Amino acid sequence: MLSDAQGNALSGATAEAVELFNGAVEAFNIYRGNPVGLLDLAIEAAPGFAMAHILKAHLLCLATEPEATKDAKAIVATVKSLRLSEREASHVAASDLLLAGEWTAAATALDRHNADHPYDIVALQSGHLVDFYCANARNLRDRIARVLPKWSADTPGYSILLGMHAFGLEETGDYGRAEDAGRRAVHLQPLDCWAHHAVAHVMEMQGRAEDGIGWMIAREPHWSGDDNFFRVHNWWHRSLCHLDLGQANEVLAFYDGPIRQDRSLVALDMVDASALLWRLHLSGHDVGDRWRELASAWDSHADGRTYPFNDWHAAMAYLGAGRHKEVDRIVNAYRTGAQVSEAAAWGRRTGLPLVEGFAAFWRGDYEAAADRLHGARFIANSFGGSHAQRDIIDWTLAEATVRGNLTGMAEALANERLALKPHSPVNRSFLRRARETAAPEQKAA
Repeated sequence: MLSDAQGNALSGATAEAVELFNGAVEAFNIYRGNPVGLLDLAIEAAPGFAMAHILKAHLLCLATEPEATKDAKAIVATVKSLRLSEREASHVAASDLLLAGEWTAAATALDRHNADHPYDIVALQSGHLVDFYCANARNLRDRIARVLPKWSADTPGYSILLGMHAFGLEETGDYGRAEDAGRRAVHLQPLDCWAHHAVAHVMEMQGRAEDGIGWMIAREPHWSGDDNFFRVHNWWHRSLCHLDLGQANEVLAFYDGPIRQDRSLVALDMVDASALLWRLHLSGHDVGDRWRELASAWDSHADGRTYPFNDWHAAMAYLGAGRHKEVDRIVNAYRTGAQVSEAAAWGRRTGLPLVEGFAAFWRGDYEAAADRLHGARFIANSFGGSHAQRDIIDWTLAEATVRGNLTGMAEALANERLALKPHSPVNRSFLRRARETAAPEQKAA
């Protein structure tokens, strides 16, 4: 039987289809090119090629978009009619869980899968992304750590594992090792966008804005190409560095240029756009009509069911565009929806207070915003993205306490943020403004 680049057997494949499949896996590994297009060609060459169908289903599942999820369900149904190996059937079982909205169960299934199939890079990368969507920092690190000793520098894809491990190390606060692993990964594979962004995350979390800008500029040719699926996210990372330095004009130029000029309908890109506009708003900058275009782009994704992290970012755009009925629609979907899946529970338990807290902030009810967001920010083991992405919750909470003259809490939160990033101008401004709004007797004390 034919096998992939890492030696895993491939049911129903032909030599031509395997070559196309390996190309698709490499494109997935570095988030460049068109892996779905290559998989379609592989399936055309070998209709019974199970892993080509399975990888395509993984890619669509991980898009966190309603239409993509629907297409993935159809693919999985087709795969079940094929002759599958134990490894391939294990992939399908994990996909079934993911499509049912059971993200943690899917991650666990892929953990067990890789214990038996440590060289299955498709399962490793898919599982790593599921861990990311679950905000499971420990497993972002340990999923890769469990298999890495079995790999060597001679194994195709070794650098990709280093890059994933770097991100897991960063999310668990092991910044020195994370940066070392990320830099080693991009040395071995300069086009590895995930490893590059892992190093960017280290610099963001350590408050090294100038270093972050230098890192992004020096390696821009490797991450900014038109065929790079991760380019918008990396522009977002560079924008965060400029924003922390108070350089809003540069941030707006990036937004109007590489971040939003193509009017992308990819959920990941729109999440970054919403988060950046909201941060600009928090910083006191008028973003004009930019909200309106972005809100319209969200209409095909924000269904209140597929992935609450996306709905919450859609709500930011709807608030900015004055489309409050759409925010109410999302809130009602969370309140009235049956909790039949983990994703639905995320919406009710965490998505709901986040959307309500941001809505309260937008209408100037800062005390209500602080009340909703103070508890909702503790979602490190729930859903949604990275520490850098979730920082928007704490930033909004801190801003709400300052604007709402909640002086004691404002100063406490400013101290919390400064303990992590003591040189951040944004964090310093929170403490200064909190003290300026204190009552005379508090200032005297």
